[in-house]
Amino acid sequence: MPGEDEERITGSITVTGRDRKGVVARITQFLFEEDANIESLEEQVTRGRFDMNLLASWRADRMELDQREALRDRLAAVGREVGMDARIRFHVEGAAKRMAILVTKEPHCLEALLKATADRTLKAETVVVIGNRSDLGPLVEAADAPFVHVPWTDRPKAEEALVEVLDRYDVDFLVLARFMRILSPGFCWRYRNRIINIHPSLLPAFAGAEAYRQAWEKGVRVVGVTAHFVTPDLDQGPIIHQDAFGVGPDWSVKKIRQKGQEFEGKVLVEAVRVYLEKRLDVHWGRVWTE
Repeated sequence: MPGEDEERITGSITVTGRDRKGVVARITQFLFEEDANIESLEEQVTRGRFDMNLLASWRADRMELDQREALRDRLAAVGREVGMDARIRFHVEGAAKRMAILVTKEPHCLEALLKATADRTLKAETVVVIGNRSDLGPLVEAADAPFVHVPWTDRPKAEEALVEVLDRYDVDFLVLARFMRILSPGFCWRYRNRIINIHPSLLPAFAGAEAYRQAWEKGVRVVGVTAHFVTPDLDQGPIIHQDAFGVGPDWSVKKIRQKGQEFEGKVLVEAVRVYLEKRLDVHWGRVWTE
C-alpha cells in the first residue's frame, strides 16, 4: 500500500467495447505489472456492451511525463489485444482540474462558469467550450477560451468527435451549461461521476423538457434548480446541490423561467466548487462529501 506522505499521480481508466471474457483480468494484470495501486474498479455489461471505470495511482517519482505517455500507449495496446478501447487520464495531485463546458445557445450558465474561473471562485481551468451550435462562439472567444463546434445531427458521430476533442484538450471533467442534447449511456459511463448538469427543477420532480412550464401547470408554490451528476437515466443522477425560490399565484411561465435562470448559474457554480474542493463519493445514488 502507498505511504500516506508519498506524492501520488492518479489515473482514471476507461475500458469499453463488446463484452468478452478475460477483460478485467487482463487489464488488472497489466496494472499490476506497471506497479499501480488499484483504488477502485466498477464494471457493467448492458445489452452486450462492456464498460469499466478504474482508478489507479502511482508514486509520482515513478511516473514522469514521458513515462505517462509511454504507459498510455501500452494500455491502448493491451486494449486492442482484448478488443477494447482502453484510455487513461492522468491527474497530478494539487494541479488545477481541467474543465470542458458543453453549451447550446443559452449564455447565462456559461457566463457564470467563465466568471467563476476568472475570479478563482472555481479553482479549475476552462480548457475548452464545446457547442452543438455556434451561437456562443463569440462569447467564449471574448473570454479568451477555445471554442469547438460539434454538430449534433448524428449522435454516434457527434459523440465520437466529442471524445476526440476531450482527449485533445486533456479534460478532467465536463459541465453541461444548458447543453440541450441527451448523451448516450456509453458516453455517460465513460465519464462516470465526471459530468455535472444543471436542471431547472427540484429533482426528482419535473424531469425532462420544459420543467418550468411543468411546475407552472401544476401550480407549485416553490420552484428550484438542481445540479447533479449525469447518468444514463435522464435527469436521475445523484444530486450535488439544489436551491429554490417562492412563486406567486399570478406568476407567468416567463417570470418563473427568468427567476430560475438567476439561480441556475449560482447552483451550477456551487456544485462545481463542491466537486473541486471536497471529495465526493456516490453510494446508492446519493452524493456524500468528506
